[in-house]
Amino acid sequence: MAEERTKTSDLPEDVESDDCMTSYTYIYSPDLLKDNVAFITGGGSGIGFRIAEVFMRHGCDTVIGSRNLERLTEAAKKLTAATGRHCLPLALDVRQPDTISAAVEETLKEFGRIDILINNAAGNFLCPATSLSFNAFKTVMEIDTMGTFNTSKVIFERWFKDHGGSIVNISATLGYRGQALQVHAGSAKAANDAMTKHLAVEWGPNGVRVNTIAPGPISGTEGYRRLGGMRAETSGVFHTIPLQRAGNKTEMAHGVLFLASRASSYVTGACLVADGGSWLTSANSLPALLDYWSSGLKRDK
Repeated sequence: MAEERTKTSDLPEDVESDDCMTSYTYIYSPDLLKDNVAFITGGGSGIGFRIAEVFMRHGCDTVIGSRNLERLTEAAKKLTAATGRHCLPLALDVRQPDTISAAVEETLKEFGRIDILINNAAGNFLCPATSLSFNAFKTVMEIDTMGTFNTSKVIFERWFKDHGGSIVNISATLGYRGQALQVHAGSAKAANDAMTKHLAVEWGPNGVRVNTIAPGPISGTEGYRRLGGMRAETSGVFHTIPLQRAGNKTEMAHGVLFLASRASSYVTGACLVADGGSWLTSANSLPALLDYWSSGLKRDK
């Protein structure tokens, strides 16, 4: 039975921290994204950082954007040193279209094109609806949903409308079963899943493909730390999901690489669920999650 399970050696390389991998094994051709330019929100850490690295290892130049320019600048240095490609760090707030427009103009000035948009900026935490403030719910919706629309619209109108392109939104499976303590993020990501389909329909005639990937528990991310991933490891929770483990950031980057590239040239309006089957079998116990949330509040005091 153990021999039939996925071997660790079969998994792609990854590192837990926001650092580049020391080695990388190609699945696709190394020139799959040769001379493309990708604009990645939330690209300075976590899944966004690894997406940038994997794209750059396939010949792509990148722009990574978020509010923290210091973190972005450090990330860009690491990415360029590891891959030899150009990474431009730009400060922006996806809730403010003017900052996105300024970043897009700087991107076009630097590279002269944008081929790919990755909407990865997000905010999440555990909180029951009764304890969730109006402002907290609004903030998550603004970052996750409005941010995805704002960035997509700015780049479409400035470049994709006349040149085509590929958009990949980073989603989640939280809304599929109404995950407890996640009404804010689940609602925001469900809206993005619908937005993916609407924009795929409206922008397809302009040569723009719009798709989504929905990760499950992914090690080495802020979400994994905030949402109980370490506790799930130690308590054996991962044995309840079909693939018996958390995913890693490189696996998510490979899914995004497929959706963003010509490997999926006839795919649009689709959602690739990359969660090891987690949403199918994971527990959704309100009492258990409330206990975990409450214990976290006590630790923070």
